Amino acid sequence: MKQNNDSMSSHELPESVQSATSIAYRSTGLGLYGAAMRYIGMPLEKIALYMNSAQVSGKNQLQQAITLTFQDGKFAPYRVVGPASGVAWFLQYSVMGMVFQVVDKSFSQALGIEQMCYGSQLMEDPKEDANIKKSTDPNAALKTCSKILLAPMIAGMVESTVSNRAEVQRYFGIQKFAQIEKSLKWNPLSRICGPAFLANSSRNCIMSATSFVITPVLYRQYFPQEKKSQGSLFWFGLGVNIFIGNIVAITQQALWGRALDYTVAGSTAARNIHYKSVIQEGLAKEGKAAFFTVPKWASRVMMNAPVQGTLPWFYNEVLPLGEGNVLSAVKSVYSLFLGESSSSKASPNTIREASFGGEIATSPSK
Repeated sequence: MKQNNDSMSSHELPESVQSATSIAYRSTGLGLYGAAMRYIGMPLEKIALYMNSAQVSGKNQLQQAITLTFQDGKFAPYRVVGPASGVAWFLQYSVMGMVFQVVDKSFSQALGIEQMCYGSQLMEDPKEDANIKKSTDPNAALKTCSKILLAPMIAGMVESTVSNRAEVQRYFGIQKFAQIEKSLKWNPLSRICGPAFLANSSRNCIMSATSFVITPVLYRQYFPQEKKSQGSLFWFGLGVNIFIGNIVAITQQALWGRALDYTVAGSTAARNIHYKSVIQEGLAKEGKAAFFTVPKWASRVMMNAPVQGTLPWFYNEVLPLGEGNVLSAVKSVYSLFLGESSSSKASPNTIREASFGGEIATSPSK
């Protein structure tokens, strides 16, 4: 009995509980950070949405977008933010982080490969990897590549499932979007995903890969070791976001905006999106500028970089500061729960002693 008590007092958190706690903590932190930053930057988001739509064209597109953004007053961008947007912002970043972590961990365990680097691992010297015993699996590189492609892809698609509808609502406004939904008469699943889901998920896959794969891998492997710090990771993440992620993502953002304009450009209140027609119409009117210009890219950077560009820094430097305390708290609760559970289960001898006033009843031997 003593040995059993000693083992209970010194137990550790099971791997499954520790992993679930870390994922929940990181995901919640990402959700709160993302929602706060997106709300603060709502005017920048509206400017970017107009810049990447068919509502601005020709010269002075940035000025046109700013005028449209504030045409109903200086607080107009915030009035299109409904409760659904606040929830969607939180879910967008928390779900993206959670799905990426779950997929990364699951694939890594299933394929027998390493998980993506996190936290202090980014500050490690990659030269020391040579001292670590490498896998003898000849397909290890292929497995790793498959994982780093699929993890952000799945995370981006799930992120769009919880966020795209709210983004479309902010684009059109609450009342107009309700009219569009009523006119389209879509099934429940399509209503959840919202219009222009394909372009939205494509954009989010790109940004998820930028934040959780490209930035940490490039920083750990190729950034000068003597210059690694929280500050350098912050600016490196912004740089990768601005000059790699958003260079590609802006084309999908422009496609998303034009697809939404296509939805309401017909003779009816709304029509289904035909992407081939959207692309052909854009190229016919403005050429490649319909999907990429420096002003479009700049407006996208203004909206996206403050939150998405700083996400690698927040995820790998800020969140780890509190993760240990959270795990310790969960461990204490877990220990307390097990202690109470074990104390409530008395041995048969103890029960008999209590029942017979300390005398143990024994049957006569035969």
